[in-house]
Amino acid sequence: MIPRYTRPEMGNIWTLENKYRKWLEVEIAVCEAWAEMGEIPQDALKVIKEKANFDVKRIDEIEATVKHDVIAFLTSVAEFVGEESRFIHKGLTSSDILDTALALLMRDAADIIIRDIEALLEVLKEQALRYRDVPCMGRSHGVHAEPMTFGLKFALWYEDMKRNLERMKRAREIISVGKLSGAVGTFSNIPPEIEEKVLSRLGLKPEPVATQVVQRDRHAEYLLTLSLIGASIEKIAVEIRHLQRTEVREAEEPFSKGQKGSSAMPHKRNPIGCENLSGLARVVRSNALAALENVALWHERDISHSSVERVIIPDSTILINYMLNRLRSILKDLHVYPERMEQNMALSYGLYNSQRVLLALTDRGLTREDAYSLVQRNAMKSWLEGKDFLSLLKDDSEIRKYLTEEELDKIFDLKYYLRNIDFIFKRVFSD
Repeated sequence: MIPRYTRPEMGNIWTLENKYRKWLEVEIAVCEAWAEMGEIPQDALKVIKEKANFDVKRIDEIEATVKHDVIAFLTSVAEFVGEESRFIHKGLTSSDILDTALALLMRDAADIIIRDIEALLEVLKEQALRYRDVPCMGRSHGVHAEPMTFGLKFALWYEDMKRNLERMKRAREIISVGKLSGAVGTFSNIPPEIEEKVLSRLGLKPEPVATQVVQRDRHAEYLLTLSLIGASIEKIAVEIRHLQRTEVREAEEPFSKGQKGSSAMPHKRNPIGCENLSGLARVVRSNALAALENVALWHERDISHSSVERVIIPDSTILINYMLNRLRSILKDLHVYPERMEQNMALSYGLYNSQRVLLALTDRGLTREDAYSLVQRNAMKSWLEGKDFLSLLKDDSEIRKYLTEEELDKIFDLKYYLRNIDFIFKRVFSD
């Protein structure tokens, strides 16, 4: 079932109608190449090109008897073409058609995913620039660390997606490979010239050394790329889910008019979109594992990979298409609360300045161990007693031996932490 957020064009790639259309495209291209070499009469080629077609229901009927999808397809085509159909599939084995056509389908799917990533990059850049100078608390282990800006989160995700874009382009290249070399890839009943002519027309490269199939590490790399894209999507989704927690509430998913969050609790606004994305990322990852297990086949070929690919390749491309578009929608209309970010920064009593105090003390001659002990002593008291960290430092006579009140005030200046944000943005968005 195609998710409702999926663009119809991605779902249409994986229909039986389109799959058989690609098979027929490859078969006719092979006939054209044979005709150029004088092995198929031009009159026969003309008939084939004019009449070649298929009927999906008829293919299903034939396959129920012959138990072989390519034979069923060729029989249906022959019923449209007539006597000249004897020239179709000349010198080929089933995998020649299956794998070459699959490359065309996966390439088409890659083109859609590449466009999806590019569209997401636009939103990420727009939001990064919008929130470039909005201070928020940086966290490690979920605990306050040091200040950053909200725009940096988007800049980071932008960089992640730039890498995914390059990976997807590379995966498109890796999968754009066909083979038309016969039963075990030795060109026993079809000359290499046919493969060269056909694949050139189709915009594919030949598998340099093929068995009966295009080697499945190519498909595995493609699925692994999709799983990495899914992992990046989940990374963003998990962050938004954390930010939407009641105790944090610095950002939250769009919540449309009339939307309801719970059947029992009318107040609920849940991050269901991001939770959905986190779950689907698991599916895409598991499909990548299945693709890895398809790499090792018996001898020159078995078909243990075939049944798996009929599920994992359409599903993963459809899911990533859906996930990228849903994430783009969430991020484009994300609710952001800068005032809550400011409030949250104050929750740790100024403790995020501890490193600066530590460094200032070492600059005054203390060993790092002694300075650490002095700062930590006050930091733990601040945590336990809920007291302002700066006030505790000013009241500590040992600290005051090295730092004046004015120097401590300067250390606690928020602007210090954000002074290199522009540098990072120039590095990320130099294009």
